Amino acid sequence: MKQSVISGIRLASMCEDAGSYGMIEDAAIAIQDGKIAWVGALSELPHAFLDWERVGFEGRLATPALVDCHTHIVFGGNRAKEFEMRLEGASYEEVARAGGGIVSTVAATRAMSEDALVEDALKRLDALLAEGVSTVEIKSGYGLTIEDELKMLRAARRLATLRPVRIRTSYLAAHAVPAEYRGKEDAYIDEVVLPGMEVAHAEGLADAVDGFCEGIAFSPEQMARVFDKAKSLGLPVKLHAEQLSNLGGAKLAASYGALSADHLEYLDEEGVAAMAAAGTVAVLLPGAFYTLRETQHPPLAALRKHGVPIAVATDCNPGSSPLASLLLTINMACTLFRMTPEEALAGATREGARALGLAEEIGTIEPGKRAEIAIWDVEHPAELAYRIGFNPLHRLVSGELA
Repeated sequence: MKQSVISGIRLASMCEDAGSYGMIEDAAIAIQDGKIAWVGALSELPHAFLDWERVGFEGRLATPALVDCHTHIVFGGNRAKEFEMRLEGASYEEVARAGGGIVSTVAATRAMSEDALVEDALKRLDALLAEGVSTVEIKSGYGLTIEDELKMLRAARRLATLRPVRIRTSYLAAHAVPAEYRGKEDAYIDEVVLPGMEVAHAEGLADAVDGFCEGIAFSPEQMARVFDKAKSLGLPVKLHAEQLSNLGGAKLAASYGALSADHLEYLDEEGVAAMAAAGTVAVLLPGAFYTLRETQHPPLAALRKHGVPIAVATDCNPGSSPLASLLLTINMACTLFRMTPEEALAGATREGARALGLAEEIGTIEPGKRAEIAIWDVEHPAELAYRIGFNPLHRLVSGELA
């Protein structure tokens, strides 16, 4: 049995209803076998923990380890040329309709072996881990055949065997229509998306099912068919919704009790209310907003008004958000979307965990949860949102203290 006490910290527990950031000055955290046994002021440390191994951090800030709840880090190639096209005036939809966008990554991903995908993805994963991230969600969606989607999911699973990280996977075959099915979207769902989901579930490769509900992708009616299959398999759902227009995708997702609806720039109040009633998390993705130079902001005031939990994530992908820094994402959430630093940090910890169905395990520092703790060389948690291009991580504690 491994027992230790972290002391010499200023703690931002990020627990709800615990005051600003859940701050405790001169705090201590007792850890037993990788789980938090007790949290509080050092002066109140119970006698039972006094003889446990003590590890001090000289007044540094401790927060929950970060959670990146929406990424696409397994992919082939890059889309730097399309970045140039957009700078020259082409819209996201124009790029996609010209054969670029998501489908332009498909050929490169299909051509790569599973080993090559793993090797390439590790570079992006390591960038996230270096910033205090302990949990990463990874989507498929660039294979668009059954075998290539499974290849992506297998690569994502392997990453967790190569690094100290928790990986959650999302089956995203309903991401785009491949060239060979253009104009035959329903056939693609019947012949690839639905049977591929069955195989992914049978092989234990999918933790959730996702889709892209948009004019350039799939309609709400088509996504309902995908969600019906997911429901029959017992898989939770989530959805890319209301990024470029309002098709009612978030409301649809909420009707299936979705873990999250993501992007949401064009979300209306009806969709917000539906998400609130279902407990569906709003995942905001400022990296895509920034890269695509969008001007339509997600409805932050309405989300706050209705009490919808708000997470933030990198959306790390080769096209619309080539962003592999969750710390920069936190800053962007504040500067672009006007979230408060506390909301943004909660979005990358507590609410990010909620968006993955992991709120009972991680995301806050409280008894019973996993001891996944980031130690920072800062005085106040607002500094994590304030600095740009600066990584103050001192140490990531993940389960045990070495």
